[in-house]
Amino acid sequence: MTSIEIQALTKEYGTRRAVDDLTCSVLPGRVTGFLGPNGAGKSTTMRLVLGLDRPTSGTATVGGRAYATLNEPLRHVGALLDSQAAHGSRTGRDHLRVLAASNRIPDRRVDEVLQETGLSSVARRRVKTYSLGMRQRLGIAGALLGDPEVVMLDEPSNGLDPEGIIWIRGLLRRLAEEGRTVLVSSHLMNETASFADHLVVLGRGRLLADTPMREFIHGRVEPRVRVRTPDATALRTTLARHGHDAVQHEDGHWIVRHARVDDIGRLASEAGIPLLELASEEATLEQAYLDLTATETEFTAQPQEA
Repeated sequence: MTSIEIQALTKEYGTRRAVDDLTCSVLPGRVTGFLGPNGAGKSTTMRLVLGLDRPTSGTATVGGRAYATLNEPLRHVGALLDSQAAHGSRTGRDHLRVLAASNRIPDRRVDEVLQETGLSSVARRRVKTYSLGMRQRLGIAGALLGDPEVVMLDEPSNGLDPEGIIWIRGLLRRLAEEGRTVLVSSHLMNETASFADHLVVLGRGRLLADTPMREFIHGRVEPRVRVRTPDATALRTTLARHGHDAVQHEDGHWIVRHARVDDIGRLASEAGIPLLELASEEATLEQAYLDLTATETEFTAQPQEA
């Protein structure tokens, strides 16, 4: 199996350090979400892995080898960094045939990935007539062309319609289940939460987290319980007696922090307090991500005063 290994990777552009002593591994058999604010160094890191930029120091290898040393690299690594890279005057099929020929991949594989990405019916149309979503599918088709062990996609959901987003989720999960190494950069937290097993998070070029997604979320977002009752006084008194901090919201529900549904339900039952609502408020990837990166965002819009 093939993994991506990044060791002490640094990339400087003049006085700006885009990637700062980054060390992490992207392992096979899981989808790794690659997250970080704008300017965090995600795209630069992916370019360094693919040999499109040279590091100032450190290494980035695929299966222990630098990308530039791979023979017929599309058979080892498939990547989508820019969906606009295809020449507009070529047909979608001809674009893929050129890529295939450059890596001695048979033409039949072109037709297979066109079918897999849903582009067979438009394969003979010029790329300049494609919508953004169609170009995105074409880029993904190119990444899959060599049946590679490693797949790297930058914002693969960009431009896709709802059906396309569901399709890309299934594709990523299948690639991981087949034992491939899958690295996906995205700004869409809810979307990343739907397919990622593991997260690598950058901020200003530095590693902020390298952890399973569930651990990342639950390690940064407190468990909370949502409660609604017609006897708010009794609820508040009972919860306070047992050391629970509850806050009432304008619509009448209460939020109990650092609590579990079972515990709150048991206390209410023992006190004879009627409940209209009792639910766990699920922690989200977005909440955990914003908590972690709050001080790492390079570009932040300031709220306007009323």
